[in-house]
Amino acid sequence: MTQENSSTVTEFILLGFMIRQDLQYVLFLVFLFVYVISVVGNVGIILIIKTDSHLHTPMYFFLQHLAFVDFCYTSAITPKMLQNFLVSHKSISFSGCLMQFFVYATFATADCYILAAMAIDRYVAICNPLHYPVVMSQRACNQLVAVSYVMGSLNASIHTGFTFSLFFCNSNTINHFFCDVPLVLPLSCSTIDINVMLLIVCVGFNLISTVMVVFFSYVYIVAAILRMSSAAGRHKAFSTCASHLTAVTIYYGTLSYMYLQPSSSESQENDKIASVFYGIIIPMLNPLIYSLRNKEVQEVLKGMSKNFLTCKS
Repeated sequence: MTQENSSTVTEFILLGFMIRQDLQYVLFLVFLFVYVISVVGNVGIILIIKTDSHLHTPMYFFLQHLAFVDFCYTSAITPKMLQNFLVSHKSISFSGCLMQFFVYATFATADCYILAAMAIDRYVAICNPLHYPVVMSQRACNQLVAVSYVMGSLNASIHTGFTFSLFFCNSNTINHFFCDVPLVLPLSCSTIDINVMLLIVCVGFNLISTVMVVFFSYVYIVAAILRMSSAAGRHKAFSTCASHLTAVTIYYGTLSYMYLQPSSSESQENDKIASVFYGIIIPMLNPLIYSLRNKEVQEVLKGMSKNFLTCKS
């Protein structure tokens, strides 16, 4: 369709959760609380790792970046969702929709690659401990993190460029609480075959490649742990992986549910719930998982608490 025959869309309407207004206020308070905990937790993890020299190791280097990307991608979607709970006209500008998706896709994709980098780190630490300082050098860690951000930016740029260069006409209503490409594409009056193919190829590549890295890393890790003769050694090796394995299971479990279920009107509503968990709950859970299950972080927190109480007294 030519531009002359199209009425260019200048804003989108985000339907969000179609429930009574009084329940909208309740959800606003609930998600505001979750978002505050997420921000405090992730920023706290970053500050703790930066300020304590004992945590300047590859494992915590990756954890610091995981907290950063969690903070960024939940901040891309949550504030707008909170605002729409309080207003009747739940709109987002065309450029705002573009930027929201770009930031969200960049850091959500980077999250996958950082989780894969953390799996590689645990594999080297357990399966090749003598060479760990050499293999997981600062340069290698920087390169793995750089690849994560580059892949995130590349994935987001491809989808943002191909999607928001389309013409949009007639409906501008998105049945979701944020701008996501699979829901924006059907609103276009242009041919979207290339966009759908790119979506399948890019999402498939990012998910499959990172899942395979995590999977094979843990196959070797489990094999190495089972070969250990000492029960204490097995427990220590497993405890160093428990937090990461928990985060990976929750993250990829939610993603699998979102992208593998068949499309239907019911699945769209389930998609919103999965998106809440993936985009809002998980960034809150990760700092709790790593702080509650990590003795080194707990020790730093205890030390900071003691110093704070001493200063006050």
